[in-house]
Amino acid sequence: MVGHTMLLTTAAQQLRETLRPLRFSPPTAYIYQPLDYAWAPHRAYLERFGDGPKKIVFVGMNPGPFGMTQTGVPFGEIAAVRDWMGICEPVGKPENEHPKRPVLGFDCPQSEVSGRRLWGLFAQRFGTPQAFFQDHFVANYCPLVFMEESGRNRTPDKLPAEESRALEAACDAHLRAVIAALKPQWVIGVGAFAEECAARAREAMAGEFQVGRVLHPSPASPAANRDWAGAATRQLVKQGVWSS
Repeated sequence: MVGHTMLLTTAAQQLRETLRPLRFSPPTAYIYQPLDYAWAPHRAYLERFGDGPKKIVFVGMNPGPFGMTQTGVPFGEIAAVRDWMGICEPVGKPENEHPKRPVLGFDCPQSEVSGRRLWGLFAQRFGTPQAFFQDHFVANYCPLVFMEESGRNRTPDKLPAEESRALEAACDAHLRAVIAALKPQWVIGVGAFAEECAARAREAMAGEFQVGRVLHPSPASPAANRDWAGAATRQLVKQGVWSS
């Protein structure tokens, strides 16, 4: 590994260990940590594509149930990770697995819509992963998956303040480490929550990088269901992140 990927790998390992002792109360009933059971593909992602510096770093909120939860890669829609990036490493199981939300790794039959849209845009615009990752990188702010007893997903922004403080401190430190390693000109939040995290990092680092935002590609967003790729591209062009 070269220097940048070593920094990213070390930062991910430190985040994993810092988050390990944290506890969360109901309605959070299950917590998955892909940096544990899906470390092999996550490390492969960092080693293959984390060589920097990068011009643009995209930041998501936390893993989706059929994306990073299964593959260990941010927005890790299975076909995109396996077929486009060429990553297909062994994936284990979380310590406490919800019976309705199994981790099947690259055998998972579902597709993560957000990841399919995000990586689909990058594949369409850049063609190869090598062309995209030459100047870009994609990270997640929080690597943990939170679920209620029913199996319903719970996002980090829904946690009570006393639980989110320690989580935020660890994830903020990791995001700053990623930015310090990759030295981007832009940090783009995928959605409003991630944009706020990027803005905190810039303030803490007195950074020279700019912060921007694109519409989150979640199917829960009506706007994202109307040509998300076109809308995101227009946003990035308008902000001066991409050329037209």
